[in-house]
Amino acid sequence: MKRSILICILCSLCGLPVWAQDSARIAKREAVKSHLKQHFKPYGFIRNFFTYDSRESISGTGDLYNYQPKDENWNVKTQEEADQLGVERQDLNAISTFRFLTLTTRVGLNIVGYKWRNTEFGGKIEADFYAGLSTKGSGTHSVSGAAQMRLRQAYMTLAWDSLRMNNKDFARVDLLLGQTWHPMAADLCDAIALNSGAPFGPFSRTPQVKMDARLGNLFTLTGALIWQMQYCSIGPDGQSAEYIGYSKTPEAYLGLSFHHKGWLVRAGADVLSIKPRHIGKVIPTPGDTVAVKVSDRITTASPFIYLQYKKGEFSIKAKSIFAEAGEHMNMNGGYGVSSINPDGSYSYTPTRSSNSWISIVYGGKVGAQESKHPQKLQGILFAGYAHNFGTKQALYDPNKDGRIVASEIATNYYYRHVPNMNQMWRLSPTLLYTIGKFQVGLEYEITSVHYGDAAQGLNANNGLADLGLHWVTNHRVQLMTKFNF
Repeated sequence: MKRSILICILCSLCGLPVWAQDSARIAKREAVKSHLKQHFKPYGFIRNFFTYDSRESISGTGDLYNYQPKDENWNVKTQEEADQLGVERQDLNAISTFRFLTLTTRVGLNIVGYKWRNTEFGGKIEADFYAGLSTKGSGTHSVSGAAQMRLRQAYMTLAWDSLRMNNKDFARVDLLLGQTWHPMAADLCDAIALNSGAPFGPFSRTPQVKMDARLGNLFTLTGALIWQMQYCSIGPDGQSAEYIGYSKTPEAYLGLSFHHKGWLVRAGADVLSIKPRHIGKVIPTPGDTVAVKVSDRITTASPFIYLQYKKGEFSIKAKSIFAEAGEHMNMNGGYGVSSINPDGSYSYTPTRSSNSWISIVYGGKVGAQESKHPQKLQGILFAGYAHNFGTKQALYDPNKDGRIVASEIATNYYYRHVPNMNQMWRLSPTLLYTIGKFQVGLEYEITSVHYGDAAQGLNANNGLADLGLHWVTNHRVQLMTKFNF
Protein backbone atom coordinates (compact mmCIF):
# COMPACT_ATOMS: atom_id res chain seq x y z
CA MET A 1 0.00 0.00 0.00
CA LYS A 2 2.77 2.36 0.96
CA ARG A 3 4.60 1.45 -2.25
CA SER A 4 1.48 2.30 -4.35
CA ILE A 5 1.07 5.65 -2.63
CA LEU A 6 4.73 6.43 -3.18
CA ILE A 7 4.46 5.56 -6.89
CA CYS A 8 1.43 7.86 -7.29
CA ILE A 9 3.25 10.72 -5.59
CA LEU A 10 6.31 10.25 -7.82
CA CYS A 11 4.14 10.18 -10.96
CA SER A 12 2.37 13.36 -9.88
CA LEU A 13 5.66 15.10 -9.25
CA CYS A 14 6.93 14.03 -12.67
CA GLY A 15 3.75 15.40 -14.31
CA LEU A 16 4.01 18.79 -12.69
CA PRO A 17 6.50 20.22 -15.25
CA VAL A 18 4.32 18.99 -18.12
CA TRP A 19 1.20 20.52 -16.57
CA ALA A 20 3.11 23.74 -15.91
CA GLN A 21 4.29 23.81 -19.53
CA ASP A 22 0.74 23.26 -20.81
CA SER A 23 -0.57 26.02 -18.56
CA ALA A 24 2.15 28.39 -19.73
CA ARG A 25 1.45 27.51 -23.38
CA ILE A 26 -2.27 28.13 -22.93
CA ALA A 27 -1.61 31.43 -21.15
CA LYS A 28 0.76 32.52 -23.90
CA ARG A 29 -1.76 31.59 -26.59
CA GLU A 30 -4.51 33.51 -24.82
CA ALA A 31 -2.22 36.51 -24.43
CA VAL A 32 -1.44 36.46 -28.16
CA LYS A 33 -5.14 36.18 -29.02
CA SER A 34 -5.95 39.08 -26.70
CA HIS A 35 -3.18 41.19 -28.23
CA LEU A 36 -4.35 40.50 -31.79
CA LYS A 37 -7.98 41.21 -30.91
CA GLN A 38 -7.04 44.46 -29.19
CA HIS A 39 -4.71 45.85 -31.86
CA PHE A 40 -5.69 44.25 -35.19
CA LYS A 41 -9.16 44.83 -36.66
CA PRO A 42 -9.79 42.94 -39.93
CA TYR A 43 -12.67 44.02 -42.16
CA GLY A 44 -13.94 43.76 -45.69
CA PHE A 45 -16.86 42.84 -47.90
CA ILE A 46 -17.96 40.70 -50.82
CA ARG A 47 -19.70 42.87 -53.40
CA ASN A 48 -21.41 42.10 -56.71
CA PHE A 49 -22.60 44.52 -59.38
CA PHE A 50 -25.19 43.66 -62.04
CA THR A 51 -25.09 46.45 -64.63
CA TYR A 52 -26.98 47.43 -67.78
CA ASP A 53 -25.91 50.31 -70.06
CA SER A 54 -27.99 51.67 -72.93
CA ARG A 55 -24.90 52.65 -74.98
CA GLU A 56 -21.13 52.30 -75.09
CA SER A 57 -19.39 54.32 -72.39
CA ILE A 58 -15.94 55.40 -71.33
CA SER A 59 -15.36 53.25 -68.26
CA GLY A 60 -12.87 51.12 -66.34
CA THR A 61 -12.59 48.26 -63.82
CA GLY A 62 -14.53 45.80 -65.92
CA ASP A 63 -16.80 48.64 -67.13
CA LEU A 64 -18.15 49.07 -63.57
CA TYR A 65 -16.41 52.43 -63.09
CA ASN A 66 -18.48 54.65 -65.38
CA TYR A 67 -17.21 58.04 -66.56
CA GLN A 68 -19.40 59.14 -69.45
CA PRO A 69 -21.14 57.90 -72.62
CA LYS A 70 -19.05 57.81 -75.77
CA ASP A 71 -19.66 60.33 -78.51
CA GLU A 72 -21.63 59.41 -81.62
CA ASN A 73 -19.84 57.16 -84.10
CA TRP A 74 -21.81 57.13 -87.34
CA ASN A 75 -21.19 54.44 -89.97
CA VAL A 76 -21.80 57.07 -92.69
CA LYS A 77 -21.45 60.81 -92.24
CA THR A 78 -24.84 62.02 -93.47
CA GLN A 79 -28.32 60.68 -94.16
CA GLU A 80 -27.95 61.68 -97.81
CA GLU A 81 -24.84 59.50 -98.12
CA ALA A 82 -26.70 56.62 -96.46
CA ASP A 83 -29.57 57.00 -98.95
CA GLN A 84 -27.14 56.97 -101.86
CA LEU A 85 -25.44 53.81 -100.56
CA GLY A 86 -28.74 52.16 -99.70
CA VAL A 87 -27.79 51.46 -96.09
CA GLU A 88 -29.24 52.50 -92.75
CA ARG A 89 -27.37 55.31 -91.01
CA GLN A 90 -26.41 54.02 -87.56
CA ASP A 91 -24.62 55.28 -84.47
CA LEU A 92 -22.25 52.39 -83.80
CA ASN A 93 -21.88 53.40 -80.15
CA ALA A 94 -25.65 53.16 -79.55
CA ILE A 95 -25.36 49.54 -78.41
CA SER A 96 -26.55 48.27 -75.01
CA THR A 97 -24.51 45.95 -72.79
CA PHE A 98 -24.94 43.92 -69.61
CA ARG A 99 -22.48 42.39 -67.13
CA PHE A 100 -22.15 41.21 -63.54
CA LEU A 101 -18.85 41.06 -61.68
CA THR A 102 -17.39 40.66 -58.19
CA LEU A 103 -14.15 42.54 -58.91
CA THR A 104 -14.57 45.03 -56.10
CA THR A 105 -14.52 42.52 -53.23
CA ARG A 106 -12.24 43.99 -50.54
CA VAL A 107 -10.16 43.02 -47.51
CA GLY A 108 -8.46 45.31 -45.03
CA LEU A 109 -6.75 45.49 -41.67
CA ASN A 110 -6.78 48.39 -39.20
CA ILE A 111 -3.94 48.51 -36.66
CA VAL A 112 -4.80 50.49 -33.53
CA GLY A 113 -3.98 50.96 -29.87
CA TYR A 114 -0.18 51.14 -29.81
CA LYS A 115 1.33 53.89 -27.69
CA TRP A 116 4.77 54.98 -26.54
CA ARG A 117 4.82 57.81 -24.01
CA ASN A 118 2.67 60.57 -25.58
CA THR A 119 2.73 59.15 -29.12
CA GLU A 120 -0.06 56.96 -30.52
CA PHE A 121 0.74 54.60 -33.40
CA GLY A 122 -1.56 52.98 -35.93
CA GLY A 123 -1.90 51.92 -39.53
CA LYS A 124 -3.98 50.42 -42.28
CA ILE A 125 -3.53 47.90 -45.11
CA GLU A 126 -6.34 47.57 -47.65
CA ALA A 127 -6.61 45.72 -50.96
CA ASP A 128 -9.25 44.60 -53.43
CA PHE A 129 -9.58 42.93 -56.80
CA TYR A 130 -9.21 44.84 -60.03
CA ALA A 131 -10.02 44.47 -63.73
CA GLY A 132 -9.29 41.47 -65.95
CA LEU A 133 -5.77 40.88 -67.21
CA SER A 134 -6.78 40.69 -70.87
CA THR A 135 -9.25 42.51 -73.08
CA LYS A 136 -11.98 41.45 -75.45
CA GLY A 137 -11.54 42.14 -79.16
CA SER A 138 -10.39 45.69 -79.72
CA GLY A 139 -10.19 46.40 -76.02
CA THR A 140 -13.62 48.00 -75.72
CA HIS A 141 -14.49 45.96 -72.64
CA SER A 142 -11.90 44.77 -70.11
CA VAL A 143 -13.98 41.87 -68.86
CA SER A 144 -12.02 38.75 -69.77
CA GLY A 145 -9.14 37.13 -67.92
CA ALA A 146 -8.52 36.65 -64.21
CA ALA A 147 -8.98 39.41 -61.66
CA GLN A 148 -5.82 40.75 -60.03
CA MET A 149 -5.21 42.00 -56.52
CA ARG A 150 -4.28 45.66 -56.06
CA LEU A 151 -3.17 47.84 -53.18
CA ARG A 152 -5.72 50.51 -52.22
CA GLN A 153 -4.37 51.92 -48.97
CA ALA A 154 -1.26 51.27 -46.88
CA TYR A 155 -0.12 53.79 -44.31
CA MET A 156 1.10 54.34 -40.77
CA THR A 157 -0.08 57.06 -38.39
CA LEU A 158 1.44 58.93 -35.47
CA ALA A 159 -0.71 61.10 -33.21
CA TRP A 160 -0.17 63.47 -30.33
CA ASP A 161 -3.22 64.38 -28.25
CA SER A 162 -3.97 66.95 -25.54
CA LEU A 163 -1.41 69.48 -26.74
CA ARG A 164 -2.15 72.67 -24.84
CA MET A 165 -2.93 75.75 -26.95
CA ASN A 166 -4.00 78.10 -24.14
CA ASN A 167 -5.73 77.83 -20.79
CA LYS A 168 -8.91 76.40 -22.35
CA ASP A 169 -8.22 74.78 -25.70
CA PHE A 170 -6.16 71.77 -26.68
CA ALA A 171 -4.81 70.59 -30.03
CA ARG A 172 -4.36 67.16 -31.55
CA VAL A 173 -1.86 66.47 -34.34
CA ASP A 174 -2.10 63.41 -36.62
CA LEU A 175 0.70 62.54 -39.03
CA LEU A 176 0.06 60.04 -41.84
CA LEU A 177 2.76 58.45 -44.02
CA GLY A 178 1.80 56.15 -46.88
CA GLN A 179 -0.93 55.74 -49.46
CA THR A 180 -4.49 56.82 -48.80
CA TRP A 181 -7.20 59.06 -50.24
CA HIS A 182 -6.09 62.35 -51.77
CA PRO A 183 -7.17 65.15 -49.35
CA MET A 184 -9.48 66.59 -52.01
CA ALA A 185 -11.06 63.18 -52.71
CA ALA A 186 -11.50 61.95 -49.13
CA ASP A 187 -15.04 63.34 -48.78
CA LEU A 188 -16.97 61.04 -51.12
CA CYS A 189 -20.63 61.30 -52.00
CA ASP A 190 -23.26 58.80 -50.88
CA ALA A 191 -23.71 56.51 -53.88
CA ILE A 192 -23.43 52.77 -54.47
CA ALA A 193 -21.78 53.33 -57.89
CA LEU A 194 -18.13 52.33 -58.00
CA ASN A 195 -17.14 55.75 -59.38
CA SER A 196 -18.38 57.51 -56.21
CA GLY A 197 -19.44 60.55 -58.20
CA ALA A 198 -16.38 60.82 -60.47
CA PRO A 199 -15.64 62.58 -62.76
CA PHE A 200 -17.79 65.29 -61.11
CA GLY A 201 -15.38 65.32 -58.18
CA PRO A 202 -11.82 64.22 -57.41
CA PHE A 203 -11.18 60.48 -57.04
CA SER A 204 -7.63 59.48 -56.19
CA ARG A 205 -5.55 57.53 -53.69
CA THR A 206 -1.92 58.59 -53.54
CA PRO A 207 1.33 58.21 -51.59
CA GLN A 208 1.59 61.18 -49.25
CA VAL A 209 2.78 62.73 -46.03
CA LYS A 210 -0.23 64.42 -44.43
CA MET A 211 -0.68 66.38 -41.23
CA ASP A 212 -4.03 67.11 -39.58
CA ALA A 213 -3.88 69.60 -36.71
CA ARG A 214 -7.16 69.83 -34.79
CA LEU A 215 -7.11 73.29 -33.22
CA GLY A 216 -9.62 73.22 -30.40
CA ASN A 217 -13.15 71.92 -31.00
CA LEU A 218 -14.02 73.74 -34.23
CA PHE A 219 -11.11 73.88 -36.67
CA THR A 220 -8.71 71.44 -38.32
CA LEU A 221 -5.75 72.54 -40.43
CA THR A 222 -4.55 70.03 -43.04
CA GLY A 223 -1.35 70.08 -45.06
CA ALA A 224 0.00 67.38 -47.35
CA LEU A 225 2.86 66.61 -49.72
CA ILE A 226 1.64 64.16 -52.35
CA TRP A 227 3.19 61.88 -54.95
CA GLN A 228 1.62 59.87 -57.78
CA MET A 229 1.18 56.14 -58.31
CA GLN A 230 -2.09 54.77 -59.73
CA TYR A 231 -3.71 58.09 -60.63
CA CYS A 232 -1.15 60.03 -62.64
CA SER A 233 -0.76 63.14 -64.77
CA ILE A 234 -1.03 62.78 -68.52
CA GLY A 235 1.55 63.81 -71.10
CA PRO A 236 3.38 62.87 -74.30
CA ASP A 237 3.78 59.25 -73.13
CA GLY A 238 0.23 58.87 -71.78
CA GLN A 239 -0.53 58.72 -68.08
CA SER A 240 2.65 58.27 -66.10
CA ALA A 241 4.33 59.20 -62.82
CA GLU A 242 7.51 60.16 -64.70
CA TYR A 243 6.29 63.75 -65.19
CA ILE A 244 6.19 64.42 -61.46
CA GLY A 245 9.37 62.37 -61.06
CA TYR A 246 11.36 64.61 -63.39
CA SER A 247 9.86 67.69 -61.77
CA LYS A 248 11.26 66.61 -58.37
CA THR A 249 8.40 68.62 -56.82
CA PRO A 250 5.68 66.97 -54.73
CA GLU A 251 2.08 67.99 -55.21
CA ALA A 252 1.03 70.22 -52.31
CA TYR A 253 -2.30 70.63 -50.52
CA LEU A 254 -3.43 73.05 -47.83
CA GLY A 255 -6.93 73.11 -46.34
CA LEU A 256 -9.00 74.24 -43.37
CA SER A 257 -12.05 72.47 -41.90
CA PHE A 258 -14.82 73.75 -39.63
CA HIS A 259 -16.99 71.23 -37.75
CA HIS A 260 -19.82 72.05 -35.34
CA LYS A 261 -23.21 70.49 -34.45
CA GLY A 262 -23.62 68.30 -37.51
CA TRP A 263 -21.95 70.76 -39.90
CA LEU A 264 -18.67 70.19 -41.69
CA VAL A 265 -17.22 72.85 -43.99
CA ARG A 266 -13.92 72.23 -45.71
CA ALA A 267 -11.99 74.45 -48.13
CA GLY A 268 -8.58 74.02 -49.63
CA ALA A 269 -6.40 74.16 -52.71
CA ASP A 270 -4.09 71.78 -54.54
CA VAL A 271 -0.96 72.85 -56.44
CA LEU A 272 0.80 70.55 -58.91
CA SER A 273 3.97 71.25 -60.92
CA ILE A 274 5.17 68.67 -63.47
CA LYS A 275 7.65 68.40 -66.34
CA PRO A 276 5.94 66.80 -69.36
CA ARG A 277 9.25 66.51 -71.28
CA HIS A 278 12.91 66.46 -70.32
CA ILE A 279 14.33 65.92 -73.82
CA GLY A 280 13.54 68.24 -76.74
CA LYS A 281 14.87 68.97 -80.21
CA VAL A 282 16.45 71.99 -81.89
CA ILE A 283 17.29 72.63 -85.54
CA PRO A 284 20.71 74.36 -85.59
CA THR A 285 20.85 74.36 -89.40
CA PRO A 286 18.21 73.49 -92.01
CA GLY A 287 17.88 69.73 -92.28
CA ASP A 288 19.65 68.99 -88.99
CA THR A 289 17.95 67.99 -85.72
CA VAL A 290 19.74 67.72 -82.38
CA ALA A 291 18.33 66.37 -79.11
CA VAL A 292 18.78 68.68 -76.13
CA LYS A 293 17.77 68.73 -72.48
CA VAL A 294 14.80 71.00 -71.80
CA SER A 295 13.09 72.33 -68.69
CA ASP A 296 9.45 72.13 -69.72
CA ARG A 297 7.11 72.71 -66.78
CA ILE A 298 3.45 73.38 -66.15
CA THR A 299 2.06 74.42 -62.75
CA THR A 300 -1.64 74.24 -61.91
CA ALA A 301 -3.78 75.23 -58.93
CA SER A 302 -7.22 73.81 -58.08
CA PRO A 303 -9.30 75.20 -55.19
CA PHE A 304 -12.36 73.41 -53.78
CA ILE A 305 -15.06 73.65 -51.11
CA TYR A 306 -17.01 70.88 -49.38
CA LEU A 307 -20.19 71.15 -47.27
CA GLN A 308 -21.85 68.47 -45.16
CA TYR A 309 -24.75 68.44 -42.74
CA LYS A 310 -26.10 65.45 -40.80
CA LYS A 311 -29.02 65.21 -38.41
CA GLY A 312 -30.69 61.97 -37.42
CA GLU A 313 -31.39 59.92 -40.54
CA PHE A 314 -30.92 62.85 -42.94
CA SER A 315 -27.66 63.96 -44.50
CA ILE A 316 -26.65 66.24 -47.33
CA LYS A 317 -23.22 66.62 -48.90
CA ALA A 318 -21.94 68.91 -51.66
CA LYS A 319 -18.57 69.56 -53.24
CA SER A 320 -17.35 71.94 -55.93
CA ILE A 321 -13.89 72.24 -57.46
CA PHE A 322 -12.48 74.64 -60.04
CA ALA A 323 -9.84 72.45 -61.62
CA GLU A 324 -6.86 73.36 -63.73
CA ALA A 325 -6.10 70.18 -65.66
CA GLY A 326 -7.30 67.75 -62.93
CA GLU A 327 -6.73 64.51 -64.84
CA HIS A 328 -4.45 63.22 -62.06
CA MET A 329 -7.53 63.27 -59.78
CA ASN A 330 -9.61 61.26 -62.26
CA MET A 331 -11.54 64.25 -63.63
CA ASN A 332 -11.96 65.36 -67.22
CA GLY A 333 -9.15 67.71 -68.06
CA GLY A 334 -5.61 68.07 -69.29
CA TYR A 335 -3.38 70.63 -70.95
CA GLY A 336 -1.95 71.57 -74.31
CA VAL A 337 1.08 73.19 -75.90
CA SER A 338 0.72 76.96 -76.10
CA SER A 339 4.03 77.69 -77.83
CA ILE A 340 7.15 75.96 -79.16
CA ASN A 341 10.29 77.85 -78.18
CA PRO A 342 13.60 78.23 -80.11
CA ASP A 343 15.57 76.34 -77.42
CA GLY A 344 13.46 73.21 -77.98
CA SER A 345 11.25 73.68 -74.92
CA TYR A 346 7.45 73.93 -74.90
CA SER A 347 5.15 76.24 -72.99
CA TYR A 348 1.82 74.79 -71.82
CA THR A 349 -1.67 75.92 -70.88
CA PRO A 350 -4.10 73.89 -68.71
CA THR A 351 -7.80 73.31 -69.24
CA ARG A 352 -10.13 74.86 -66.67
CA SER A 353 -13.37 73.26 -65.54
CA SER A 354 -16.00 73.54 -62.85
CA ASN A 355 -16.97 70.19 -61.32
CA SER A 356 -19.71 69.90 -58.70
CA TRP A 357 -21.95 67.31 -57.07
CA ILE A 358 -24.58 67.03 -54.34
CA SER A 359 -25.90 63.91 -52.61
CA ILE A 360 -28.88 63.62 -50.25
CA VAL A 361 -29.64 60.62 -48.05
CA TYR A 362 -32.65 59.82 -45.94
CA GLY A 363 -32.85 56.49 -44.14
CA GLY A 364 -35.43 55.09 -41.75
CA LYS A 365 -35.62 51.86 -39.80
CA VAL A 366 -38.14 49.31 -41.08
CA GLY A 367 -39.61 46.05 -39.86
CA ALA A 368 -38.94 44.30 -36.56
CA GLN A 369 -35.78 45.56 -34.90
CA GLU A 370 -33.29 43.07 -33.52
CA SER A 371 -29.93 44.04 -32.14
CA LYS A 372 -28.06 41.54 -34.32
CA HIS A 373 -30.02 42.18 -37.52
CA PRO A 374 -31.02 45.86 -37.83
CA GLN A 375 -33.06 46.73 -40.91
CA LYS A 376 -32.93 50.03 -42.73
CA LEU A 377 -34.26 51.42 -46.00
CA GLN A 378 -32.40 54.44 -47.40
CA GLY A 379 -33.19 56.73 -50.29
CA ILE A 380 -30.22 58.39 -52.01
CA LEU A 381 -30.22 61.10 -54.66
CA PHE A 382 -27.02 62.16 -56.45
CA ALA A 383 -26.67 65.02 -58.95
CA GLY A 384 -23.49 66.16 -60.67
CA TYR A 385 -22.54 68.84 -63.21
CA ALA A 386 -19.26 69.58 -64.99
CA HIS A 387 -18.54 72.50 -67.31
CA ASN A 388 -15.45 72.80 -69.50
CA PHE A 389 -14.22 76.40 -69.85
CA GLY A 390 -11.41 75.45 -72.22
CA THR A 391 -7.74 76.32 -71.96
CA LYS A 392 -6.33 79.19 -69.93
CA GLN A 393 -4.39 80.53 -72.94
CA ALA A 394 -4.56 79.97 -76.68
CA LEU A 395 -3.20 76.69 -78.02
CA TYR A 396 -0.27 76.39 -80.39
CA ASP A 397 -1.74 76.61 -83.90
CA PRO A 398 0.84 75.41 -86.47
CA ASN A 399 -1.45 76.06 -89.47
CA LYS A 400 -2.60 79.49 -88.19
CA ASP A 401 -6.17 78.66 -89.22
CA GLY A 402 -7.79 78.99 -85.78
CA ARG A 403 -8.64 75.28 -85.46
CA ILE A 404 -6.78 72.39 -83.80
CA VAL A 405 -7.45 69.24 -85.83
CA ALA A 406 -7.06 65.57 -84.88
CA SER A 407 -3.39 65.22 -85.89
CA GLU A 408 -2.43 68.33 -83.90
CA ILE A 409 -4.44 67.15 -80.89
CA ALA A 410 -2.58 63.83 -80.97
CA THR A 411 0.83 65.49 -80.79
CA ASN A 412 0.28 68.73 -78.83
CA TYR A 413 -2.74 68.16 -76.59
CA TYR A 414 -2.93 65.82 -73.59
CA TYR A 415 -6.37 65.04 -72.21
CA ARG A 416 -7.84 62.51 -69.74
CA HIS A 417 -10.60 61.14 -71.98
CA VAL A 418 -11.95 63.04 -74.99
CA PRO A 419 -11.20 66.74 -75.60
CA ASN A 420 -14.47 67.59 -77.39
CA MET A 421 -16.67 67.62 -74.24
CA ASN A 422 -18.21 70.97 -73.33
CA GLN A 423 -20.44 70.06 -70.39
CA MET A 424 -21.92 67.05 -68.67
CA TRP A 425 -24.54 66.21 -66.05
CA ARG A 426 -25.65 63.15 -64.12
CA LEU A 427 -28.70 62.29 -62.02
CA SER A 428 -28.83 59.12 -59.96
CA PRO A 429 -31.63 58.04 -57.58
CA THR A 430 -30.93 54.94 -55.46
CA LEU A 431 -32.69 52.67 -52.99
CA LEU A 432 -30.47 50.86 -50.46
CA TYR A 433 -31.81 48.19 -48.11
CA THR A 434 -29.71 46.91 -45.21
CA ILE A 435 -30.34 43.79 -43.13
CA GLY A 436 -27.56 43.40 -40.58
CA LYS A 437 -24.36 42.89 -42.54
CA PHE A 438 -26.14 42.34 -45.87
CA GLN A 439 -27.04 45.14 -48.29
CA VAL A 440 -28.85 45.29 -51.60
CA GLY A 441 -29.10 48.45 -53.68
CA LEU A 442 -30.85 49.44 -56.89
CA GLU A 443 -29.56 52.49 -58.77
CA TYR A 444 -30.64 54.30 -61.91
CA GLU A 445 -27.96 56.57 -63.38
CA ILE A 446 -28.53 58.89 -66.33
CA THR A 447 -25.46 60.69 -67.70
CA SER A 448 -25.63 63.18 -70.57
CA VAL A 449 -22.70 64.87 -72.32
CA HIS A 450 -22.66 67.91 -74.60
CA TYR A 451 -20.12 67.07 -77.29
CA GLY A 452 -18.74 69.16 -80.12
CA ASP A 453 -18.03 67.66 -83.53
CA ALA A 454 -14.60 66.03 -83.13
CA ALA A 455 -14.02 66.07 -86.89
CA GLN A 456 -14.15 69.88 -86.92
CA GLY A 457 -11.51 70.10 -84.20
CA LEU A 458 -11.03 72.57 -81.34
CA ASN A 459 -11.02 76.34 -81.27
CA ALA A 460 -7.36 77.34 -81.04
CA ASN A 461 -8.16 80.36 -78.88
CA ASN A 462 -9.74 78.42 -76.00
CA GLY A 463 -9.40 74.68 -76.70
CA LEU A 464 -13.18 74.15 -76.93
CA ALA A 465 -15.08 72.06 -79.46
CA ASP A 466 -17.66 74.70 -80.32
CA LEU A 467 -18.99 73.42 -83.66
CA GLY A 468 -21.62 70.76 -84.25
CA LEU A 469 -22.72 70.64 -80.61
CA HIS A 470 -25.01 67.74 -79.65
CA TRP A 471 -26.09 65.79 -76.56
CA VAL A 472 -25.34 62.09 -75.98
CA THR A 473 -27.01 60.20 -73.12
CA ASN A 474 -26.48 56.87 -71.40
CA HIS A 475 -28.95 55.13 -69.09
CA ARG A 476 -27.41 52.77 -66.53
CA VAL A 477 -29.40 50.47 -64.26
CA GLN A 478 -27.34 48.77 -61.56
CA LEU A 479 -28.10 46.23 -58.85
CA MET A 480 -25.60 45.79 -56.04
CA THR A 481 -25.35 43.08 -53.39
CA LYS A 482 -22.86 43.37 -50.55
CA PHE A 483 -21.96 41.31 -47.50
CA ASN A 484 -19.81 43.11 -44.90
CA PHE A 485 -17.57 41.30 -42.47
